[in-house]
Amino acid sequence: MSRTVAIVGRPNVGKSRLFNRLAGRRISIVHDQAGVTRDIVSAEVKDGGYLLLDTGGLGLQDAKTPRQLIKASEEQVHFAIASAPVIVFVVDAREGLTALDTRVATLLRKGKKSIILAVNKADNGQEGVINVEEFFRLGFGQPVFISSEHGNGEADLRIAILAKLAEEPELAEKNAERLTLCFVGRPNVGKSSLSNRLLNSDRLIVSDIPGTTRDSVEIDFEFKAKEGKRWPFRLIDTAGIRADTKLSSSVEYFSKVRSLDAIRTADVVYMVLDAMDGVTQQDKAIAGEIVEAARPIIVVVNKWDLVFAAIRRGELKKYKSERDFREKFEKALHERLFFTPGAPVMFVSALTGNDIERMLKSARSLCARLEIKIPTAKLNQTIIDLAERMPAPSIGGQRFRVYYATQVGHRPFRIKLFCNREEKLTEQYRRYLEAGVVKEFGLDGCPIHFDLIGKKKQPIEMRLAGKRMEAPAPRPRAGGAKADEPEEFDLIDD
Repeated sequence: MSRTVAIVGRPNVGKSRLFNRLAGRRISIVHDQAGVTRDIVSAEVKDGGYLLLDTGGLGLQDAKTPRQLIKASEEQVHFAIASAPVIVFVVDAREGLTALDTRVATLLRKGKKSIILAVNKADNGQEGVINVEEFFRLGFGQPVFISSEHGNGEADLRIAILAKLAEEPELAEKNAERLTLCFVGRPNVGKSSLSNRLLNSDRLIVSDIPGTTRDSVEIDFEFKAKEGKRWPFRLIDTAGIRADTKLSSSVEYFSKVRSLDAIRTADVVYMVLDAMDGVTQQDKAIAGEIVEAARPIIVVVNKWDLVFAAIRRGELKKYKSERDFREKFEKALHERLFFTPGAPVMFVSALTGNDIERMLKSARSLCARLEIKIPTAKLNQTIIDLAERMPAPSIGGQRFRVYYATQVGHRPFRIKLFCNREEKLTEQYRRYLEAGVVKEFGLDGCPIHFDLIGKKKQPIEMRLAGKRMEAPAPRPRAGGAKADEPEEFDLIDD
């Protein structure tokens, strides 16, 4: 953690806006409401080669925020202060130095860290109204006057950060390629609890109150498997995704946007369900977002310990055993999430740690499957067999027909289908072909995308009844081939 910088300060001084500016992209949610940031949010600043941490405000007093969340958020700030050798302490130029700023400064002095005092909201034209002397009294040296909204002083702050980092001793870090995992799901299904189980710590805020996590939190970690090997991962814990009709504020809207962005950046997405709730309509909608983003998916059924407990108490009388419940749950899951063919299903418990290692092992296996090269001959035979087993529906007197198929990419798997008419492929038949390819080649959980190449339609003037029209003769090409000669890709008679 030798090249880590944490941004700290009291609520609503502009920490998240400054974080986004230094990171070069919008990551933390910026809002006028104090207390929006709760977990630590991190980003790599590439032009400086360091990890930047955004934290919640210290000393938040908000009647709308439960006390236990305020306490948990402040614990995360202390974690960031302990982890980062360089601290950017943000204060507000307009409001001046407050009693809470002084208390935060006392806390930072005890940590014996390298402190950069950033006086934010110092916009052009306000130099005369800023009391510079009071900021010097904090004892952190020359303040850096900035405006995170307009970018004033940004270059000076970047120089100050790099200067402080240069004073810190370098620690050699293993440059291992990390597999990025992302937990997504409805609020309160246990995403943060699963993250904490993986990290073996209370690194992320966990609460029974839905909506605790608002930002996507990104953390590097290594998991020590039973055989002693260390598996490098990058973990993204996201806010719960609510239906659009249930988003009660702009903060919740931006939280959802961040979660959807996290899906698109992950190598493997864990879709987390609540074992006692089954598959809800919102779960189905979230799975659709993952499929739309063409990301590999593993379905994680959390809180399985509650199922065991309910069966022991005799509350699930219509099920013979835990195994019977599991089998019927999985059958219903595949019926509702029919558009995720072959997605592995894990039954886990964040509370007990049941099958957590197997969950990670499944992600590694899925990632390896993404590198498979599908043999062209076998792929074409599979398409032929699927078409013979269930022909495509007739639309306008014509069926969708594939002449030739070949893999042209992976992550996701991209398969080019040369066909008669692209518009004849219905969504249902596309899912049928996709499921058949997944099953035949063992691509469970891997996204597949079909690129359709249809035959060129003849110009209407060449098809007029009673008139025989000839196309102009093509120009000869070197080697005797005709310039407009069609590709020879027909494997099935039209």
